[in-house]
Amino acid sequence: MKKILALVLAVMMMVVAAGCGGGGDQAKSSGSGASSGGKQITMGFSQIGAESEWRTANTESIKQAAQDAGINLQFSDAQQKQENQIKAIRSFIAQGVDIIAFVPIVETGWDTVLKEAKDANIPVIVVDRDVKVADDSLYVAKIGTDSVTEGKNVFKWIDEYMGKENKKPRDGGSQYNVVILEGTVGSSVAIRRNEGFKDAMAASPNASKYNILASQTGEFTRQKGQEVMESFLKSYGDKIDILYAHNDDMALGAIQAIEAAGMKPGKDITIISIDGVKGMFQAMIEGKSNCTVECNPLQGPLLMETAKKILNGEKVDKLVYVDEGIFPADVAEKTLPERKY
Repeated sequence: MKKILALVLAVMMMVVAAGCGGGGDQAKSSGSGASSGGKQITMGFSQIGAESEWRTANTESIKQAAQDAGINLQFSDAQQKQENQIKAIRSFIAQGVDIIAFVPIVETGWDTVLKEAKDANIPVIVVDRDVKVADDSLYVAKIGTDSVTEGKNVFKWIDEYMGKENKKPRDGGSQYNVVILEGTVGSSVAIRRNEGFKDAMAASPNASKYNILASQTGEFTRQKGQEVMESFLKSYGDKIDILYAHNDDMALGAIQAIEAAGMKPGKDITIISIDGVKGMFQAMIEGKSNCTVECNPLQGPLLMETAKKILNGEKVDKLVYVDEGIFPADVAEKTLPERKY
């Protein structure tokens, strides 16, 4: 009997031990969310604000992608102020987040705070726009869009379109007069979209056909785009042949100004902008604009994927760009139902 009791007790202890071990393994594998070293990843993210349809879509993409990936997102809205972003990044460092990502409002002024993140061993991802720092190791990767290429694509489309349509300068001269609505002063996207446009124009055999009449910031907002376009029209009247806007929202504001001046946007003035938001597709369908060059805001999935790779010790490219296209007015009606932003 003693031997039988001992055997039974031994079997029972083995069953209990096996049950405890199995329960522990199951708890690890069934935990929700992305993990880094066995815990959920926390990302601190600083967005510049909500100045346009595009930015709203960008924010929604990032928030949804974090939720889908099981990443705990600490979101901060900088309301268009760099000092707010710097405060947010320092707050993320103090919290001890696993990784920091941010959309820089302007290019410069980041060296000190990014050095603080590096010293705290918190990797940083730059999103959408670019930064200019003395030491590129202060951030691990930049994901987003190629603003220089976007600017080049704008000029290339204009040059082809004006030739194909056999457009004549409105003032009877030999050059097409261009006005430019620039983005936020000091932002990498405004600098590079101008750079790409001007580089492509300089390299074109038709460069002498174009004259940049005026170029001024519209701050990436519809209201300011309308105000600046009103000023352009008062100063230059019917001399303007082409409007190039650094984003769709400014172009949509400019369309209002052109109509208020008794002119036909898209006909009297050829209009091309960058972003590819639904509002601009609708304007093209109505014949009020001619082309939009896509700047894809749906960067959330790529951001979360890149963050996981970095935290897993995998090597990532320094520059990672999302896919983008060019959409002239003649494809707008067919394409609009497919647009996600």
